[in-house]
Amino acid sequence: MNPVIVLSPVDLSIAAMLVVALALLSFRMDLGLTRQILVAAVRTTCQLLLVGMVLKTLFDHAHPLLLAVIALVMVTTAGREVMSRQTRSFKGPWGFATGTAAMTLSSFSITCLVLSTVIRIDPWYAPQYAIPLLGMMLGNTMTGISIGMERLTSTAWRDSAVIEGRLLLGQTWDEAVGQIRRESIRSAMIPTLNAMAVAGIVSLPGMMTGQILAGSPPMEAVKYQILIMFIISAGTGFGAVLAVSVGARRLFDDRQRLRLDRLSSRKGRAQ
Repeated sequence: MNPVIVLSPVDLSIAAMLVVALALLSFRMDLGLTRQILVAAVRTTCQLLLVGMVLKTLFDHAHPLLLAVIALVMVTTAGREVMSRQTRSFKGPWGFATGTAAMTLSSFSITCLVLSTVIRIDPWYAPQYAIPLLGMMLGNTMTGISIGMERLTSTAWRDSAVIEGRLLLGQTWDEAVGQIRRESIRSAMIPTLNAMAVAGIVSLPGMMTGQILAGSPPMEAVKYQILIMFIISAGTGFGAVLAVSVGARRLFDDRQRLRLDRLSSRKGRAQ
């Protein structure tokens, strides 16, 4: 087995120069992305270095309470990102709570199931496994829920006349918004299904690549990646179904009237 290759600051600087070159190209072509590229690069560096220090402390002092705090920060941040990516999000606590609750129920339950029944480590909450698995689950579920909720609210706003026409024809709220809800869930699943369809042919997924670079046997890396792809698809699907279904119900009141006033629009994004 090949030894793990340690990257030096010089090695990372070479990669950083590529990002700087991209920012310069953006400036030269007047793409308007120069600042975003540089800020994103700085944020990535700072955030990952901070996470590295936190994980080192967590690995050295594994405790369920400390792990719970880390998980709470992760899911809260993910919930905020889901809301911030919406052109039209729900007003009040619903905008944050819907996505956060869906991610919590799907990601946490599946992660705990895998840790306790599939990987079977002792203790089951060992941070070396729990944090990476939960992070991958939350990241992918967050993307799926964001896409699904965006599709739901934007389409409902655009096609409000169609929905109200269906209600006038005697359809229930569930029937009136049913097609939009189904299309929103399909949209949420597309990135995950595309990744599964080309895994191993067009691209080598991140976890598998990392394990191979770290010296793990290829077949063990493959088995872990299959596990990850399966649980990510399940977590994204269940989370999207839950979030979109709750969001669809929130669009209507108890008298089955369409309530677009429950949606807010972000300046500069809504048309």
